Amino acid sequence: MATPKIILNPAPTQPTPAVPALPNYSRAMAIVTSLFFVWGFLTCLNDILVPHLKSIFDLSYSQVMLIQFAFFSAYFLFSLPWSRLMNKIGYKKTMVAGLLTMAVGAFLFLPAASVPSFPLFLTALVILGTGITGLQVAANPYVVELGKAKLASSRMDLTQAFNSLGTTIAPKLGGLLILSTAPLAAIQLHKLAPQALQLYRLAQASSVKMPYAVIGGALVVLAILIGISGLPKLNISELGTLEKIDDSIWKHPNLLFGAVGIFAYVGAEVSIGSFLVNYFGLPNIANLPALTAAGYVSFYWGGAMIGRFIGSVLSRRMNVRNLLTFCAVIAALLVTSSMLLDGPVAMWTILSVGLFNSIMFPTIFTLGEAELGPLTGTGSGILNMAIVGGAILPVVQGVIADRIGLHHAFLLPVASYLYILFFALYGSKPNSERVAKV
Repeated sequence: MATPKIILNPAPTQPTPAVPALPNYSRAMAIVTSLFFVWGFLTCLNDILVPHLKSIFDLSYSQVMLIQFAFFSAYFLFSLPWSRLMNKIGYKKTMVAGLLTMAVGAFLFLPAASVPSFPLFLTALVILGTGITGLQVAANPYVVELGKAKLASSRMDLTQAFNSLGTTIAPKLGGLLILSTAPLAAIQLHKLAPQALQLYRLAQASSVKMPYAVIGGALVVLAILIGISGLPKLNISELGTLEKIDDSIWKHPNLLFGAVGIFAYVGAEVSIGSFLVNYFGLPNIANLPALTAAGYVSFYWGGAMIGRFIGSVLSRRMNVRNLLTFCAVIAALLVTSSMLLDGPVAMWTILSVGLFNSIMFPTIFTLGEAELGPLTGTGSGILNMAIVGGAILPVVQGVIADRIGLHHAFLLPVASYLYILFFALYGSKPNSERVAKV
């Protein structure tokens, strides 16, 4: 019989190492999400400025669309400079700098209204757009980095939903504050003596002073709060590589087609939204006064907010290209129907487009960046610069409206949606799928 072994000094059991708890970023997410709401609100407030300044300065459609041109051109001009600055000073300081730049633009509305001067309004919009560009350059990647990588898409969906909340509220609130008095018709303006015309313009333009003064003050307060908030300091992701790579953006057609897709989508969305107040004022559409029409614009942007919630669910269950194809076809058909019809049907078909716009930007952006690898950073910059479509296409549509009338001037958005259809069916395919078919 074997003698049992006696262990005199048993080795102590090693405790299982504790898994470090992930930091709680909910407070930081709440703070940054407020920024998405702010720039959505201010971007959509331009839709109220368009009819307001058009009546004050007796502008043509092409002239008044310089409002959107001035605002959205900042994306093309300042995206890369803001990116370089962010690489040097970090996310939080870039957000603060963006907010303070926006505040300068908002406060500049006060002297612009006091003169009043349309060029000074455009200058204020360029500065405001420049600040929003900086905010987007910093806030979007910050949200991606703020937590688990696998939940990054979910975090972006949440922040974008609040961005849409801002665009939904802005037309109604902006209409109440800015379009409080009925403007004179163009024929009445031409009958006014120069001094009376100047007094009229001063009275009408003064309605923007209080809203933009409050906005400017709120932006300064928000910049201070973020500056002292102690937001988590995250390292800026290096999407590229220090090694020389045998690749080029020109070898990724899905990126190049995607950039044109972003250009077309933003241009179409902004073009439609910018003309809605004037469109609903047409006798054969709804013959609504500007203040009433501004309230209906909220349905356009509210549809985009609802569509983002629906799209976030559908995109998990169906092919995103098929979803983009469906939305592009329906959007094109709705705009075409509005141009061919009159009355309430024409009004509600154009408003319904917002619902199908909802998933286009994130879907085009994601498909455009597919398989870029170390070129992802460069690709993101190119796609962000393509937002300049919101500056160019509304001006072109304004020229068309001056030539053939506003009712049938929405040909450009239809063409944009048809291009997005092409992108969904063919242009979005990355190299791996193209090679596989060959």
